[in-house]
Amino acid sequence: QLQASGGGLVQPGGSLRLSCAASGSTLADYAIGWFRQAPGKEREGVSCTSRSDRRIYYADFVKGRFTISRDNAKNTVYLQMINLKPEDTAVYYCAADVASYNYCSRYGSEYDYWGRGTLVTVSS
Repeated sequence: QLQASGGGLVQPGGSLRLSCAASGSTLADYAIGWFRQAPGKEREGVSCTSRSDRRIYYADFVKGRFTISRDNAKNTVYLQMINLKPEDTAVYYCAADVASYNYCSRYGSEYDYWGRGTLVTVSS
């Protein structure tokens, strides 16, 4: 079971770190993706990391601002977000995919397991 946490209200230009934790499974065995869905919009891929961490993807709209990382000792994947913008406001989800070792997908349809999301609101 996956659980995303760390969301909240932040001012434009601020930072947040989201966490994706798992119970009953080892995240190191999966490619992990972060997705978001804003009100009235479709879900979109934000970032992903392969099991090997050799394949890392960032959507163009977060490049240079978001960083995905793993802490296998804590069985957690993080999404560090800086320089947040109002358009980053969304519910953020993490998902796990039983993918090949050096692959992760930007498409949510390829993920096997999803956690509850966490709301990020960027507003002054």
